[in-house]
Amino acid sequence: MGKKIVTVLGSTGAQGGGVVRALLDQQDWQVRAVTRNVRCQAALHLAELGCEIAEADLNSPLTLFEALQGSFGLFAVTNFWDRDTRMSEFKQGKNLVRAAKDAGIQHFIWSTLPDYEALSGGKYRVPHFTSKARVDNEVKMARFRYHTFVEAPFYFQNFLTLHAPKKIPDGRELWRYPADKDKCRFACGDIKELGKVVAAALNQPDKVGNGQYLALASDYLCWQELVDILNAQGHKLDYERVCAEEYDSFFPSAREFRHMMAFWEENHYFGPDGTHKIALANRLIGHKLTRFAEWANRYMSPG
Repeated sequence: MGKKIVTVLGSTGAQGGGVVRALLDQQDWQVRAVTRNVRCQAALHLAELGCEIAEADLNSPLTLFEALQGSFGLFAVTNFWDRDTRMSEFKQGKNLVRAAKDAGIQHFIWSTLPDYEALSGGKYRVPHFTSKARVDNEVKMARFRYHTFVEAPFYFQNFLTLHAPKKIPDGRELWRYPADKDKCRFACGDIKELGKVVAAALNQPDKVGNGQYLALASDYLCWQELVDILNAQGHKLDYERVCAEEYDSFFPSAREFRHMMAFWEENHYFGPDGTHKIALANRLIGHKLTRFAEWANRYMSPG
């Protein structure tokens, strides 16, 4: 009997790429990697690693249904920041659930996030969290044989891109945010390791396939602790708190990020049961995750 197929959406992206590699490392599953362009270089590389490659569009239920045929499991993720996604992430999530149910998927794993708007009583609007959370109920109502929710932390990789420290003329680096450097604490981790959580869930569906939430986090840090870790490694980094009005002018989605950090000052990143979600994922994985200090030493060289 051949290996069961697990289909991975976003297979060339940050989350899906980590899932693909974790499943390939285990060698227990046949991995089907879904992409919008089967001829792109990243897809061709996955084929060389042993993946089946399928083409599908999250806005086209028929292509999703065809890509999921014969699969036992599905790792489903959407990208809020994709220009084709922002106004339709909930619709894409519904498309995924419907196509997966029609295709006979047995274990549906949905990459979600807490609904900060609901948890704050409407005080904080963070659409890139809320739009994913709204799909959760669709997953539950579909009544798959198994369904599991995974939640991603603030990626360490963000510190290399949008949230990289800014170099200033005197040679120092600077983080400028509208949050209290000591009170704003958040879950963070190497997003590549989300694959370990997903692989563990697929291997133990009787433990976590009844709607459990698994949260990835190797660290829970405030901005000052991040500064201290990096400075101990040779950086010359400072943190400056800026007012809301100034921060909102930095980039188009700045207000949303300001609301997100304000939520972190008052609440757990993963919501009221966040500690339990992290602990459950850690027990399932059974080994340690990469800590920020180790990751930064490898990828964030001073100067």
